[in-house]
Amino acid sequence: MKRFLFFFVTILLSVTSIAQKTDKKLTEKINELIKGFKGDIGIYVHDLERNRIVSINADTVFPTASMVKIPILVGIMDKMDKHELNYHQTLTYTNSLFYDDGDVVGNLKDSAKIELSKVIMLMLTTSDNTASLWLQQLAGTGTRINELMEENGFKVTRVNSRTPGRESNRTQYGWGQTSPREMAQLMEMIANKKLLNDTASEKMLRLLGRNYWDEQALSQIPAGVFVASKNGAVNASRSEVLYVNADDARYIFCICTKNNQDKSWENSNEAWVLTNRLSKMLWEYYH
Repeated sequence: MKRFLFFFVTILLSVTSIAQKTDKKLTEKINELIKGFKGDIGIYVHDLERNRIVSINADTVFPTASMVKIPILVGIMDKMDKHELNYHQTLTYTNSLFYDDGDVVGNLKDSAKIELSKVIMLMLTTSDNTASLWLQQLAGTGTRINELMEENGFKVTRVNSRTPGRESNRTQYGWGQTSPREMAQLMEMIANKKLLNDTASEKMLRLLGRNYWDEQALSQIPAGVFVASKNGAVNASRSEVLYVNADDARYIFCICTKNNQDKSWENSNEAWVLTNRLSKMLWEYYH
């Protein structure tokens, strides 16, 4: 059954990509925008209204950083779909789960009680790493999450951290890895209710629409527009994926960078400035 599902999803993605047309004008504008960037960059854009795409190094593998939390979310939703977890069940935090004292969950007292729903919210909204690693474990570890990615046709999107057999990948890419095309397609499957089931997809989309980290690509979208998003950032890699649903435009884009020369953490960081400009360009282009 799993092999059949993987084959079906792969064929579906292939047929969809064949039907897509490249937006040459937008591709030229984006290539001009990223010219001279000091690092490696990949971009994938899909105009869902006209089924036109932009693909620039879109199949290159990049670190996910915190974008890995979308696959982790899929793993948790799979457990809930199978009634192995309940959205409002009470969990018990223990000090053995501690990862970072900068996290909300990491500052809980030993034996503190917290709802699973709140742990999920903290993983996605504030990008809480202690919450995320806890949820990765509850989802069946990276091993199960990677199985789900493979079953849904994703060839390179994987969890590496704390996942047997992924040690060399972790050394190269960190916690997780993906490509701009696959991360955008993962978001698209959620937005189009093609992942797990309608109810699970809608819940994931709502959760991804509550991002605290809104000073990069999100900052260029008017506040009244629905956006589901997730960012990722480590020293030499900054990435972001957005699904934008406005009255007169609906599009998804993912920008990934790695080997960045600028490793600063101010808003003037080269990759973040470029991300803002790309998001602004797309918003204006589709309007």
